[in-house]
Amino acid sequence: MTTSRTHTLFSFGTLMDERVQTALFGRAVPTSPAALAGYTTRPLKITDPAVIAASGLDVHLILERRLGASVDGAVLHLTDQELAAADAYEVDDYTRRRVVLSSGESAWAYLDAKPLRPAERIVIVGDSIAYGRCDPRGGWAGHLAAAHIAGNEAERRLFNLAVPGSTLADVSEQTPALLAARRPDTLLVAAGINDSAVPLAGAEAVADCDAHAHAHADGTAGFAQLTGSLDALAATALDHNARLVVAGPAWLDEDRTRDYEGLRFTRAGALALRTFLRAWCGANHIDHLDLWEPLRERSDLLVDGLHPTAEGHRALYEHLDALGR
Repeated sequence: MTTSRTHTLFSFGTLMDERVQTALFGRAVPTSPAALAGYTTRPLKITDPAVIAASGLDVHLILERRLGASVDGAVLHLTDQELAAADAYEVDDYTRRRVVLSSGESAWAYLDAKPLRPAERIVIVGDSIAYGRCDPRGGWAGHLAAAHIAGNEAERRLFNLAVPGSTLADVSEQTPALLAARRPDTLLVAAGINDSAVPLAGAEAVADCDAHAHAHADGTAGFAQLTGSLDALAATALDHNARLVVAGPAWLDEDRTRDYEGLRFTRAGALALRTFLRAWCGANHIDHLDLWEPLRERSDLLVDGLHPTAEGHRALYEHLDALGR
């Protein structure tokens, strides 16, 4: 017999209403008072007739980040089935993610489905593409910084801490020491393709590269070591009550990157990394912003088959902005 788990869900709106709970779960569920620091709320217009019928309201609340603010609410204790019913109740503007309550307890909460839209303080970590190589304006991260800060210069910040050549293992090791002073609410990990590269050491290594690409063709084999790095980054983000967002990788022109600074990058390897990242993010309720399509088959937007031109960075930013904000 399968035993249902108990889940803690922070609610700050209609899910605290016993009438809504009874409609969704068939009962009034156990609750306890709670607060969520670092957030405020804003109104959200609801158009789904079923949700309006259940709540009696056509305007709900949605969370956004605000340093020094706090939202009062309650923790609901739900079974697996009840959590699934809560997921179905929330409209597409919301998505379920992990937060840390003022008590220090971790709980689920429904956040804005656009992960960068409610952000106030963003930290970016990653590799040379996130760093902005080949674009004197700072690449896609520079465009994002300009737009983000322009929205509220007094309160918003973006810190680009990307380091060229970094892998996810490097990023997971270096990031914890970087966050406290910057007080981020959002940790944007730009997962480039360094983790899919194979060192070149002559003809034998070229053969190994081909085997490497085939081994990763299903998107699972060969990337198990990255799970630990991503798990560590998720824990680091949660330690700071920051939302983890994973972006990338971008498309590459394999014909021009066959031997790049002693490494070989293949499209098969990059696609496998993309599949792995999407699967890990989906399984862990982490946001994934896919950067593959903006440069797809656009070799003219790549300086060397790998690093975007200034125009390529602009295309990446516009795509990321549409997905995230």
